[in-house]
Amino acid sequence: MPTLTTSNPTVAWTLIAFSGLLEIAFAMSVQYSGGFTRLVPSTLALAFGGLSVYLMSLSLTVIPIGTAYAVWGGIGAVGTVLVGLLVFGEAASPGRLFCLAMIVAGIIGLQLQGTR
Repeated sequence: MPTLTTSNPTVAWTLIAFSGLLEIAFAMSVQYSGGFTRLVPSTLALAFGGLSVYLMSLSLTVIPIGTAYAVWGGIGAVGTVLVGLLVFGEAASPGRLFCLAMIVAGIIGLQLQGTR
């Protein structure tokens, strides 16, 4: 079986971004799975989670693991909180929004520091 890798930084960052979006889909599927008691959302959660980690791992030939994991997790965390606010009606207090802004600032800062 061929191994997929990338040496292109643009492709690596695209993989990280897409895997972060899959992380959001994973979290939403877990929410709808009812504690993994509903078949379709549970299956989707496992598929989204596995594909998310796999795509993130493909970027590790170009992006350092600490940076990749932080950006991947940050996209997933910020996106999931935004879904919680917009879809599930969770509270949008100034403190929560400030903390989200800090996560986004950290992600941008890591990207601006370069890949090695």
